[in-house]
Amino acid sequence: MTVGGAPGYTATFRPSPPDMHTLEQLRAGALHGVQRLQLRGGLTEFPREIFDLADTLEILDLTDNALSALPDDLPRLQRLRILFCSNNRFTELPAMLGRMPALTMVGFKANRIDSVPASALPPQLRWLVLTDNRIAHLPPELGRRPALQKLMLAGNCLSSLPAEMAQLRQLELLRISANAFAELPAWLVTLPCLAWLACAGNPWSAARAQAMSTVPAPLVEWNQLALQQQLGEGASGVIYRAAWKHAGRDEQVAVKLYKGSMTSDGSPLNEMAACVAAGLHPNLVPVRGRVANHPEHAHGLVMALIDPAFVNLAGPPSFASCTRDVYDAGKRFDCPALLNIASGVAAAAAQMHERGLMHGDLYGHNILHDAAGNSLLSDFGAAAFYDPSQPHALALQQLEVRAFGLLLEELLERCDAPPAGQAQLTALQAACVQPDVTARPLFAAIAAQLRAIKQD
Repeated sequence: MTVGGAPGYTATFRPSPPDMHTLEQLRAGALHGVQRLQLRGGLTEFPREIFDLADTLEILDLTDNALSALPDDLPRLQRLRILFCSNNRFTELPAMLGRMPALTMVGFKANRIDSVPASALPPQLRWLVLTDNRIAHLPPELGRRPALQKLMLAGNCLSSLPAEMAQLRQLELLRISANAFAELPAWLVTLPCLAWLACAGNPWSAARAQAMSTVPAPLVEWNQLALQQQLGEGASGVIYRAAWKHAGRDEQVAVKLYKGSMTSDGSPLNEMAACVAAGLHPNLVPVRGRVANHPEHAHGLVMALIDPAFVNLAGPPSFASCTRDVYDAGKRFDCPALLNIASGVAAAAAQMHERGLMHGDLYGHNILHDAAGNSLLSDFGAAAFYDPSQPHALALQQLEVRAFGLLLEELLERCDAPPAGQAQLTALQAACVQPDVTARPLFAAIAAQLRAIKQD
């Protein structure tokens, strides 16, 4: 998607909220029949009037309040599918949630949760967000939620995951960055559907991350930069257009200033190091340097300004799609454009893997392209360093190949390729997503095969 009115920069997905509701509206009965309710503003107790909406309410957002408990009879909201209680004061995931059969998405980011009872896990759980809490242990029952596709646990105190989670055959996205894992569970890289893994900021990769974080980049003095309009904002930082005064001229660049707080993917500082370590490549956004001597000690990167002809390939997942991107209706690609996009992304990913760097979020919404299919892989918020010489390195690469296979599937659905090319691309796509992780090709081979198809 285009962010801030300026094409070429991606931002972390934040669903556009409906008009904010008020407690006064709720108590006056003015919200009768709503399917989505959003109440913010310092609530310390759950408003009982919400139960008057039980016949229709499907989404309840109580983010940014001061709640520490929910009523035990919350299951009276029998139609409730999605519950957000982020940025509150909960210390335990409420136990009654497990008695809500329609509940599929639960979000308790940025609370004080240190306990997750087995009884708190809804039977149809599909999407669980517990980012930025104090959780050190998870119940084995989490591995007995077969519908689970998306699990976000970054910024906790976890050093292990329940062995039962090896049964999560539908799990596609996992965020465990900024925890205390001395090693990754052996079963993790065997999960047949896992495609997006964020695992930076853990002891298992600390030495490699430290070594790679020292990759040199030119320093750009803050007083050489004149910020102009904001181009976009994501979970990790804000991007501005800026004039960079150097070598006797003003060069137009993009400046990303990092917020320094935990995101659902992990640490913004890890993202900055990954952007630099990925190196120069025709299909990566060029990094010109690191910001030096910011007056508030903010970290930042100076990047090339992207041609406004580049737009986001897709929009991020919706509540309904969960882990799959959302494309504009009617979006189509001709075969040359598809091959340019796919081969460019594969080549960029191959270079990253050679350098011991996983992207972690290889999605259409993190790819910029123009009409000819020239492409740029962006957004390194979920990137992780690993040692290419270690036994797990190959499996981590093959895990990420599945994300590329899903991307290729989405492109093929929107392209009328010639029969011969269609057959070759379909076969490649199937190889990338096959359940046997060890049988998937690596990105270097994928990029070579795509180049061969382009030449046919």
